[in-house]
Amino acid sequence: MSVDIDKRPYRPCVGVMLLNAHGEVFVGNRIDTNGDDWQMPQGGIDDDEAPRDAAFRELEEETGTRQARFLAESASWHSYDLPEEISRQVWKGRYRGQTQRWFVMRFTGVDSDIRLNCHKAEFSEWRWVPLVQLVELITPFKREVYKKVVREFVHLAAEISPTINNGGKNQNSVC
Repeated sequence: MSVDIDKRPYRPCVGVMLLNAHGEVFVGNRIDTNGDDWQMPQGGIDDDEAPRDAAFRELEEETGTRQARFLAESASWHSYDLPEEISRQVWKGRYRGQTQRWFVMRFTGVDSDIRLNCHKAEFSEWRWVPLVQLVELITPFKREVYKKVVREFVHLAAEISPTINNGGKNQNSVC
C-alpha cells in the first residue's frame, strides 16, 4: 500500500488572538462558507513583510480596526493541512495548507470600532467568546492549531481578567 504524500508547501500566514478587557477572544464567522465557520483573524504574509506587521494589517483588514496593543508572539510556526477538495481550489492549488505565526493583542478600543465592512468583508458576523469555548467553535481541520495556540497563550487571557479559571480545568487541559 502506497501513501500519497503531498509535497506542496504551506502558505506562510499570521493569526491574531485579539483579547478584550474581560479576556474574551474575538471570532468572526467566515462569509464565504455556509453555516458556522468561526475563526480568529488570519491571513497571508506579503513579500518583504515582517510577520508582526502582517498581523496588524490582517487585523485591520478583517476587523476594521488597529485599536490593539501587541502582547506576545508564538514561539513557533503552527501548520495545518486543508482538506484536499479545498486545497486544490484555493490559491490556485499551490499550497497544501497554511503555516501560521500567531500574535496575541489586547483590544484597546470599544466594540463600535470593529467594522467588518471596511475592506472586502471576510466575516458575516463577530462576537467575543470565552477562551475555553474557542476551540469547539472552529472548523475541525484547524482545531489542533487552535488548541496549541490556546495552550500557549491562556496565561495572557488570565492576566487580563483574573476571573478566568479555565472552566475549572488546569492550563494544559483547556482544550
